[in-house]
Amino acid sequence: MNNVRAVALGGGHGLHATLSAVRRVTPDVTAIVTVADDGGSSGRLRRELGLLPPGDLRQAFAAFAAEDGGTLWAEVFQHRFGGDGALAGHAVGNLLLAGLFEVLGDPVAALDEACRLMGVSGRVLPMSPEPLEIVGQVSGLDSEDPAALRTIRGQVAVASTPGQVQRVSLHSPGHSGRPPQACEEAVEAVLNADVVFLGPGSWFTSVLPHLLVPGLHDALVKTAATKVLVLNLVPQPGETAGFSPERHLDVLFEHAPDLRVDAVIADRDSVPDPANLRRAAERLGGRAHLGAVGDPEVAGRHDPDALARCMREALGLGRGGEHGGGAKGREGQ
Repeated sequence: MNNVRAVALGGGHGLHATLSAVRRVTPDVTAIVTVADDGGSSGRLRRELGLLPPGDLRQAFAAFAAEDGGTLWAEVFQHRFGGDGALAGHAVGNLLLAGLFEVLGDPVAALDEACRLMGVSGRVLPMSPEPLEIVGQVSGLDSEDPAALRTIRGQVAVASTPGQVQRVSLHSPGHSGRPPQACEEAVEAVLNADVVFLGPGSWFTSVLPHLLVPGLHDALVKTAATKVLVLNLVPQPGETAGFSPERHLDVLFEHAPDLRVDAVIADRDSVPDPANLRRAAERLGGRAHLGAVGDPEVAGRHDPDALARCMREALGLGRGGEHGGGAKGREGQ
């Protein structure tokens, strides 16, 4: 019986949910994390030190630590300092990662060292070795012409806009005109994976950005891995207000028309018209899998055990992780 090599792409609480579930399916998990955050503690460290914003990376570490039994590490990494001094609002994990970035000078080496220090078995990688900027085209901000598009810059601004995000692009602020660079280790992980998970999370600022890094986009198109898209439980105010589940798939296709997926996982109670979602999944080359994956006690949050069961079904895996007709195992590797 071989372990499934899994890669999960995303950021923030959405990636945390995916990692918590995937670790119930396989112990071999790599998280590939967005690096465009410009708000809060991450934004301050990014602006003051010129480093990768660590917040989304921290969330991935916290998920791994919690699943490995390191609940204290997870709690400490997520702890934010109070008061009104220089440290107010900073998360402990953000400061530790920032220190490792500065001391080691290589974000991948720093993240690998953080894994060793915390004793977690997963791997955390940035989608790019440089901080990136999200730029959104937003309608509904002009009262005289609601269809007019305005350019909004920065992850926080795009995520919190009162308008309707139509499209996003990704830029390297320090290298005008140069496309964003992919983390080489992240590209390799996608190409060598048995299964790749994308979503859930903030659609325009955590999920789609991975498809806008050319090297990572090409790897996601070329990989032989089974590709699974996990949808959000509810639309997000600002980013996807009023979106149906199938609209999320349409927007993904608009940003990455070459990408095909094998499975789309959605919560059955969050899908008003299952037939529409099934047709939308088929247009992307995949099959919709509807299950009760929401946490019955916490609205808007996935239940890790339920999501893991739906993942196994989508991959054709038995309860013990045995291969069926889904993810591809690799003998002797």
